[in-house]
Amino acid sequence: MQVIPAVDISQGECVRLMRGRMDEKTVYSHEPAKVAEKWEAQGAQVLHVVDLDGAIGGRPTNLETVKAIAQAVDCVIELGGGIRTVQDVEAAFSAGVDRVILGTKASEHTDFLLQALSRFGESIIVSIDAREGKLASRGWTETTTIDAYEAARSVQGLGCRRIVFTDIGRDGTMEGPNLASLEKVLKAVSIPVIASGGVGTLADLVCISRLGDGIEGAIVGRALYENKFTLREAIEAVAAGRE
Repeated sequence: MQVIPAVDISQGECVRLMRGRMDEKTVYSHEPAKVAEKWEAQGAQVLHVVDLDGAIGGRPTNLETVKAIAQAVDCVIELGGGIRTVQDVEAAFSAGVDRVILGTKASEHTDFLLQALSRFGESIIVSIDAREGKLASRGWTETTTIDAYEAARSVQGLGCRRIVFTDIGRDGTMEGPNLASLEKVLKAVSIPVIASGGVGTLADLVCISRLGDGIEGAIVGRALYENKFTLREAIEAVAAGRE
């Protein structure tokens, strides 16, 4: 299982939110590219980059910062946040990212998702963001009536080859992942799942890794930024925990 550092961007800065709330934002660096270089130096193979302003506003707004990150590191970069047109997807790839994460638009417009999957294949990831089991959208500001696990099953049926599953209630809290919800999504799909939300300790990462081979990676944010452990320690703990 890969340990994937989060690099969340707002107004060109590296930040973390609490449960996705922009009014609970902590700034950790004015130079996100330097943060990305730090994670790469500690062993990151993938970086999870989110344009938070784009997610709220509905269109990418931090692509210059994303481009700087892509130029600074050799990691695989996955980018999400406000990507809702084919042109947005193309702009993200032009900025140097390797994977594009679709959220709101993918869940609301099947035709758009099919078009993106047809053109870009495995480079497209769908984000399934759950609040109490229901799919959330528009930067997590709205909660739908759609069952999140059914949504995961649905996008797999349309040809999606990888999802990011976030439990919003745990995101940024460091209170531990919602293992029950992760187990439920793993039962719903057979494609790789990247887990997100709640990691606060090395033990949390080991628990996620032990859910099975369906878990491809776990995203870690605040715990790294608050120095609860280093990325290198996290990678080593996951390797040891699964032996």
